[in-house]
Amino acid sequence: MSVDWGVGRYEDTAAQLAPVAGVVVEAAAPRPGERVLDLGTGTGNAALLAAARHASVIGVDPAARLLEVARVRTADAGLDATFALGEGAAIPVDDGSIDVVVSVFGVIFAPDAAAAASELARVVAPDGRIVLTAWLPGGAVGEVVRMSRQTAMAALGAPPGPPPFAWHDRATLAELLEPHGFDVSVERHEHTFTAPSLDAYLEVQMVDHPLASASRAMLEAQGKAGVQAEIVERAREILAEANESSDAFAVTSSYVVATARRRPARPRPR
Repeated sequence: MSVDWGVGRYEDTAAQLAPVAGVVVEAAAPRPGERVLDLGTGTGNAALLAAARHASVIGVDPAARLLEVARVRTADAGLDATFALGEGAAIPVDDGSIDVVVSVFGVIFAPDAAAAASELARVVAPDGRIVLTAWLPGGAVGEVVRMSRQTAMAALGAPPGPPPFAWHDRATLAELLEPHGFDVSVERHEHTFTAPSLDAYLEVQMVDHPLASASRAMLEAQGKAGVQAEIVERAREILAEANESSDAFAVTSSYVVATARRRPARPRPR
């Protein structure tokens, strides 16, 4: 399912994920003057944090509307960063021009992981590094995402499609990136999604989120609007059972921060 990340209000989800951007930028530790690419920048969470460290930042995303949101946020914060349309398999920067790539749940949506890896290898400098995040399978939020997709695809008579690439798995990432000269390490973290209530959370994730918006539009076009209501109610059941808060909403999901560093070039024999 092709998704226009500019539809709906991804801003609300991006605000929820801001703490993860902080973890990623801390792990990447960009130094003043280093060239940083925030791939899948969205509203610019990681780009702004890197710019605040006085790095030279470019944020890349396929959603023009979100790039404009990022530009406004950057200007309002008095920071300096540039933003450009692009995606994992087509990054609009020169070969070897990036010291640090960060991607907060961005490149994991690339349709072709191998093509994205080749493009990352192309743009990263000889001593550069990549820091990205990916959700670990399991947990209530992940269950809702899987249920929503499977229910919508079944209602549309569409095949379920191949399983997503395992960006969270160190061995799989190593197989993807080590041929390009990177060493890979993975560290586990947790993030808690919160909201004043379960209904408030459902509004953000099941109504305003671009994935939900795309699914709803496809179902409505096929005269199956009722299926979306069924998806929301099933999501409500899953999340209510997993809710960690007695008077609001809180559900914790696990993710990894994966770091890929270029291996030092071996000196040529004399």
